[in-house]
Amino acid sequence: MKHLYLSGVSTLKLAVEKCTGCERCVEVCPHGVFEIHNHRAKIIALDNCMECGACAQNCAVGALSVRNGVGCAVAMINGLMTKGDPDKGTCDCGGDSGSCC
Repeated sequence: MKHLYLSGVSTLKLAVEKCTGCERCVEVCPHGVFEIHNHRAKIIALDNCMECGACAQNCAVGALSVRNGVGCAVAMINGLMTKGDPDKGTCDCGGDSGSCC
């Protein structure tokens, strides 16, 4: 399933010069926003970012920052508009628990 939220609005930022290439962002990102190129993280799918903050919270060197909200909020609104249930993982960040964020 392709996860796209509002195009060009994600607050995700990567300070490449701080990145050590540990790959934690790749491991924790549920929507494949990152890849490692030349031993550094690279954002390859910014519009897939749901702004959950997992990457920033797991970056030991502070190379990532993101303000939580836009991606999840949009997914929830889209779910409501299409008669989906926002409390049943519409934004895909609830995992098996079935809750959002």
